[in-house]
Amino acid sequence: MTMELSAGKPKPFLTVNAKTILFALIAVMYAYVLYNVEGFLLDKSDPEWKHIAPFQMWLLPHGLAAAFALFLGPFQFSERLRRKYVTLHKTSGYLYIAGCYIGAPLGIYIQWFEEKLGTFSHSFTIATVMDAAVWVFATTMALVMIRTKRMQQHRQWMIRSFACALIFLEVRTILVFFRLPEPAAEMVVWGCVAAAFPIADLVLQVDELRRQKSRTART
Repeated sequence: MTMELSAGKPKPFLTVNAKTILFALIAVMYAYVLYNVEGFLLDKSDPEWKHIAPFQMWLLPHGLAAAFALFLGPFQFSERLRRKYVTLHKTSGYLYIAGCYIGAPLGIYIQWFEEKLGTFSHSFTIATVMDAAVWVFATTMALVMIRTKRMQQHRQWMIRSFACALIFLEVRTILVFFRLPEPAAEMVVWGCVAAAFPIADLVLQVDELRRQKSRTART
């Protein structure tokens, strides 16, 4: 990610690049959501347990699958892992896909269940369907690209897929950090869904400019 230094210049002990900063911010978002939103998991007396009781059996596999995908996602963009540990990279990639294919449909079902309970509106269920649909679509495109050995396109669609996976964290971070009321959740979901692909493509454009600059520096 950083330009190679000439032999006569000492290399810095620590280099910080855009990818490092980005994934550090995502890690902060992980911790923030776990502490402020999912903290009830450690407290059996929390009233949230009563709320999720009707669909608890579906929430566990949904949460584990989606969390697995969110955890594995960043490792898919490690160039060192991809070059040196090809089998591990492929295995974690297929596990990420499995997390998407399990977590997204179950998320739709849970939201539909909550609508039937009167917790959320029908329009919020539609927003959830769109959220899951764009994630599954981008992940499927990434799978198609790698199966047809179109590596560059695979990488592009994986970035779009992970941008969709991050909607889960983004919505909860925005709601808690800005102390928005629960009815605002639907609007935030729609906003994050609409922004997922543009943000992913912005990352792709910035990365391409970086690569061009690196190639120019080596010539």
